[in-house]
Amino acid sequence: MLTATELQFPSISAIPWGLPSPLATVPAADTAPFVLIGVLLSLVVVYLTSKLGGELSKRFNLPPVLGELVGGVVIGVSALHLLVFPENGAAAGDSQLMTLVQWLGHLTPEAIATIFESQSEVISVLAELGVIVLLFEIGLESDLRELGKVGYQAAVVAVVGVSAPFALGTLGLIALFHVPVIPAIFAGAALTATSIGITSKVLSELGHLKSREGQIIVGAAVIDDVLGIIVLAVVASLAKTGEVDLLNVAYLILSATGFLLGAILLGQFFNKSFESIAERLQTRGALLIPACTFALVMAILASTIHLEAILGAFAAGLVLDETDKRKELDQQVMPIADLLVPIFFVSVGAKADLSVLNPAVADNRAGLGLAAFLIAIAIVGKLVTGWAVFGQPGINRFAIGAGMIPRGEVGLVFAGIGTASGVLSKPLEAAIIVMVILTTFLAPPLLQWAFQSRENELAVEEVTPGVELVRLED
Repeated sequence: MLTATELQFPSISAIPWGLPSPLATVPAADTAPFVLIGVLLSLVVVYLTSKLGGELSKRFNLPPVLGELVGGVVIGVSALHLLVFPENGAAAGDSQLMTLVQWLGHLTPEAIATIFESQSEVISVLAELGVIVLLFEIGLESDLRELGKVGYQAAVVAVVGVSAPFALGTLGLIALFHVPVIPAIFAGAALTATSIGITSKVLSELGHLKSREGQIIVGAAVIDDVLGIIVLAVVASLAKTGEVDLLNVAYLILSATGFLLGAILLGQFFNKSFESIAERLQTRGALLIPACTFALVMAILASTIHLEAILGAFAAGLVLDETDKRKELDQQVMPIADLLVPIFFVSVGAKADLSVLNPAVADNRAGLGLAAFLIAIAIVGKLVTGWAVFGQPGINRFAIGAGMIPRGEVGLVFAGIGTASGVLSKPLEAAIIVMVILTTFLAPPLLQWAFQSRENELAVEEVTPGVELVRLED
């Protein structure tokens, strides 16, 4: 019988390259099977990480999505290097999974570099599909009539959530840190983002997606995404030419407004046609396939007019939410979401490079000072949105503000474009990344605490009906 010592395996990085691999040497042209192996290994790591992280978070009474994000950090560029991406500056040699694939196939460095690029692209595409499915599912779980009731409040929350952090961040960087105007504007723009994917997932897990607060947050996050795209177009134009293309900005505003209103109006006559088509189909997937096709078409239309694909998927979910088959469809979409959505959240965590938090690195020190300022503005600038809600007595204002805090992948897009354009200095780039990371990880537990504290307060009121508690948020 083998002992525990005899069963130990060497780490991937310690694999002896002089030994023959299980497979013969493979030319660079025949790497397709190893791309598949790399993708499958990545998915195994993602699913194990997702489930383990989610279960641990649940044990500590935290939102499972937080465990997926933290798990992604552990396996990503910040720690184990199992799942890394070229956009982080990683090469094939930085990936432990690629080291294993190279040993399995006895591949040349050129071949493994090609495999790494392809494997990363596939995982990134699957992650994008994951967030598209997530927003489609959120749209199905949302109520268009309820969203309509809080439409004005959501619009006000979104406008405040964009303008407050943008103004405070831009002016503060210029006045306090003497940052040049265009880089300061770019950093201020990065503060405007809200990750609807992260917030909506947490709201769904907490059971508050259909609450008044949840509907305001989701509606505001959708509008925030549209406003963020417009802001991004403005600052990108500034970075390239030093002036704003007003025609492009007007086009984005009109196309975004027309798309969202058109999607809502579409639901008034599309629902019956959809139900009729689904009832006539006789094969498996009679309901799911037409619904997913519609969601993808809406995502394509959104991308075509330079909006986010996730907005199209969300709009498709809102439209189909009005059908009589919504509950059945929701049940059928869940297994797809269970497979694809974790890839998105684990990938977001894996791309978070926590090395920018290391003060021992000289380049990080200036960035950490800027980061502390940006984090404060990022939190305060979104928390104030809760107090922008009007005509809603008893609303949990703190929860609304907390739900708008996470920047997630949206903030990283701003940082990436700013870096590519050469506008951002290294310290300012690091500061934006730190702000995005911390707001992304802070929001889920903060949102949970906000709802739990209100529930505890209401429970106390029920026990002591003669005592009127003072609510700060009211």
